Amino acid sequence: MNAVFDALSLQAAMLDVVAASHATPRLIGERQQQRLVRLLEAARAVPVYRERLGNGRLRSSDLSRMAPVAKRELMDRFDEWVTQPELKLDELRDFVSDPARAAEPYLDRYVVWESSGTSGQPGIFVQDAHAMAVYDALEAVRHRLPARGGRGLFAAFAAFDVMGASDRTALVTATGGHFASVVSFERLRRINPWLGAASRSFSLLQPVDELVAALNDFQPSVLATYPTAAALLADEAEAGRLRISPRCVVTGGETLGKAVRQRIAQVAGCQVRNSYGASEFLPLAWECAHGHLHVNEDWALLEPVDEKLRPLPAGVRSHSVLLTNLANLVQPLIRYDLGDQVTFTGQRCACGSALPVIEVEGRSDDVMQVPSQRKGQKVSLLPLALCTVVEEECGLFDFQLQQQGPSTLVLRIPLRGEAAEAAIGRCRDALQHFALLQGAEPIRVLGEPGCDVPRGRSGKACRVAL
Repeated sequence: MNAVFDALSLQAAMLDVVAASHATPRLIGERQQQRLVRLLEAARAVPVYRERLGNGRLRSSDLSRMAPVAKRELMDRFDEWVTQPELKLDELRDFVSDPARAAEPYLDRYVVWESSGTSGQPGIFVQDAHAMAVYDALEAVRHRLPARGGRGLFAAFAAFDVMGASDRTALVTATGGHFASVVSFERLRRINPWLGAASRSFSLLQPVDELVAALNDFQPSVLATYPTAAALLADEAEAGRLRISPRCVVTGGETLGKAVRQRIAQVAGCQVRNSYGASEFLPLAWECAHGHLHVNEDWALLEPVDEKLRPLPAGVRSHSVLLTNLANLVQPLIRYDLGDQVTFTGQRCACGSALPVIEVEGRSDDVMQVPSQRKGQKVSLLPLALCTVVEEECGLFDFQLQQQGPSTLVLRIPLRGEAAEAAIGRCRDALQHFALLQGAEPIRVLGEPGCDVPRGRSGKACRVAL
C-alpha cells in the first residue's frame, strides 16, 4: 500500500462522527470550540495568522473579529502559512506539475491536490493522515447511499468507502491532474484493493463516444460526476448510446438544479444524491434522505457574509462564505473566503439531524452546444472541461469563454501585447482540438485581449457564458 493512511485515526474519527451525527446543537458546539482552540494554537505559530490573532483567545462566536484571508494572499505567503517547514511551495509545484504523481504521498506523509485557478492562480492544499481520516469518516458515515444487502450505518458512498465495496463505482471527472476529486478517489483505491478492483476513474476530457464506450464496458452501479456531465450522459442514455443501469448517481462540484436532477433521475431510473465540497475541505455538506444539504459543522465552520464580509442572518443569500477548517493543522484555514453563495435556512430538517441546512448557489456556468459531425445533431461542451483545457494545457487561469453564434467561441483575457497573442494562440489550438475530439464540427476561437474578466456577485470569475 502506497498511500497516506492511519487506521487508528480513521477508527477514532468514524466513532466521533457517528456520535456527532445524533448529537444536540450544544454538543456539536462543544466539539467546535475544542477543535477551534487547537486550531488557533497551531495557527499562532505562523506569521499569516499570528498577525491577525494577536494574543487574545477567540471563541467560535468571536471569529468575526479576525480579518478574513483569501487564496491569493495565502499562496503568496505560502512559507509563512504552513505549520510544517518541510513544505516548500516551489517543491510542491514541481510535484503537482507531474500528472503521473497524482495520489502519490508527498514526503511519505502528505496528500496534495491543486484547485482551479478561478482567482487568478491555482491553490495547493496539503493534508496529513489525521485530516484525511476526518474526510474519510465524514464521507463514509454521512454521505452514504441506500443500503444494499443490509449494510446499515456504514453503507458508505461507494466511491469513498474505506471499509469495503460492493458496488462498481465510476468517477467521471477531470483526470490527468492533481485535482481533489481524483486524488482522493485514487488514494482510496490504493488503500483498499477490493475497492480498487471495483472502481475506476474516467476522463471527462476524452471524446464523448469513447467515454460512453468505456462506461458501457465497465457497467458501473454508482456513477459519480458533475451535474453538467451527468446531464450530458443522460442525453447519451436517452439516445440509446449509453447503456448502463446505475442504482445511484452522485453529483458534486457544481450547482445541481431541480430540473437537471429530475431529468437525470428520470433517464437513469435511479436516485440522484448531491454533495457540496471544496478543495479546501472536501466534504463540506452531505445530502440527507429528505434532499437537504447539511453542513458538517462539527469539523467545518461556514460563515455567510455580505459584500463587506459582514455576517448575515439565516434566510439571506450570502455574497460569499468564509470557511474555517477544524481538521487540517498542517495548513490552517481560518475565515477563508471560498467565494460561494450560500443560504442557511435556519430550519431543522425532518431527518432529525441537528446539523444546519444550507442551499448552495455555487457555480452556474452554461453548457455550450455546437454543431456535431453527425448531421443535424449537437455536441455539448461542458464548462468544467473547457476550463480544464485552458488551465491545464495552456497555463491560463484568468479568462472568459463566450459562445458567439453556433460555432464560434470568444476568449477574453486581461493580457495585452505579445503575451496575449501567444496565450490566445495556445488556447485556440487546444480548444479546437478538444472540440474535434468531442465530435464537433470545426469551431472558430476569437481572442479579445485587454479585457477584464466579468465576475458574479460571489466574486468568482464568470468563466463560461452563452
